[in-house]
Amino acid sequence: MSHASLSPAIDHPAPTAPAAPPADLSLEERLTLVNTAMTARLDEAAVAYEVNTAHIPIEPVDLADVVTVPLTPTLQPPPESYPTPVAALLQRAHHRLLTGGWCSDVLVDEDGARCMLGAIRAEARGDSGLEASAASVLLDAIRRRFGDDVDSVPSFNDAHGSARVPLRMVDQAAGLADARGL
Repeated sequence: MSHASLSPAIDHPAPTAPAAPPADLSLEERLTLVNTAMTARLDEAAVAYEVNTAHIPIEPVDLADVVTVPLTPTLQPPPESYPTPVAALLQRAHHRLLTGGWCSDVLVDEDGARCMLGAIRAEARGDSGLEASAASVLLDAIRRRFGDDVDSVPSFNDAHGSARVPLRMVDQAAGLADARGL
């Protein structure tokens, strides 16, 4: 029994080889003919790619996610502090996360990196009222951007695998607190 009889019959169009250019064309004319044929094939492939990938959902790129820092890290002095206490606290927490590192699942990891709430707590220096106000503004900033289904600052922090979004939200919360005069 041959192997060809074991495989199911599938209707595949037989590949067609492009017709050889007539021999009486010059080299430049043959190259132009081949270039035209290849351009048509590439255009067909581009359309097929667009059709085959149209169902894949993509998220637009947020320009705030684009990294604009030098490749070699250098310690930057903290920016000019906000004049209001909650905004200044959030700004210090943001700077602490930038310089000391960010982590998830714990307030402080073994390397000294902190989560969002851990940075706020460290910068509040025992003032629980100031810490609660900062956490409340931060949660409000998060909910403005990500919706009301965010339960808490720690759950938001732990839902991220990198520091990019949590740091951006602490920075935005500092601006929000300053705008509110907190």
